[in-house]
Amino acid sequence: MCGRYATTRSAGDLSSLFEAVDETGGKLVADYNVAPTDPVPLVRVSAEGHRTLSRGRWGLVPAWSRSPAGAARMINARAETVATSRAYASAFARRRCLIPADGWYEWVRRPGGAKQPYYLTPADGSVLAFAGIWSVWGGSDAPLLTCSVLTTAALGELAEVHDRMPLLLPPQQWASWLGTGGDPTGLLAPPPLDWLAGLEIRPVGSAVGDVRNDGPQLTARVPSPQPTVPEDMTLF
Repeated sequence: MCGRYATTRSAGDLSSLFEAVDETGGKLVADYNVAPTDPVPLVRVSAEGHRTLSRGRWGLVPAWSRSPAGAARMINARAETVATSRAYASAFARRRCLIPADGWYEWVRRPGGAKQPYYLTPADGSVLAFAGIWSVWGGSDAPLLTCSVLTTAALGELAEVHDRMPLLLPPQQWASWLGTGGDPTGLLAPPPLDWLAGLEIRPVGSAVGDVRNDGPQLTARVPSPQPTVPEDMTLF
């Protein structure tokens, strides 16, 4: 986790929800099947101190990297090691962001080897904010804005689908995550169980497994499979 997610709200909606200035330049589009290195919206604090809605690429490329070729392996940063990792520590200390999402996908291996995808999303349709970090790679002529999603140990019913989950930030924690100063490791606590209980674990069709597929049909509920104990917690 997390290797696929959906983010479909417009730049106008996200700017309003996150009280941010839209700097996406009209390039933000709905994506029901975000995959590594795809363009995604993110909310960060500008040098002037206000929130901005930006469009970056999913898969962090540290400024010191020789090339962005390894970005697909950098889509997630573990909350347990983000503060000490050479690749992520600088961004975690000074460049945290919110990554808006409608929900994310996980796969559970069924008896016989087939994998059942699930879409995890707020039951009330509200927006999610993944805890994220960002970096800029390249020269001033063509800077590349990139980001990673922080993950943590899954809790509650989510642990029945996968052993990891994105670090989810309730609205009352958005300002703290975007803030500067102090020791940020105190921000890594997972959300309370009663808040996580508001997430729906929805079985969806297998079409989401192909990154070429997109559209609202990917998040549509399908008949629930017979309950079993997951044999494998592997994403793909």
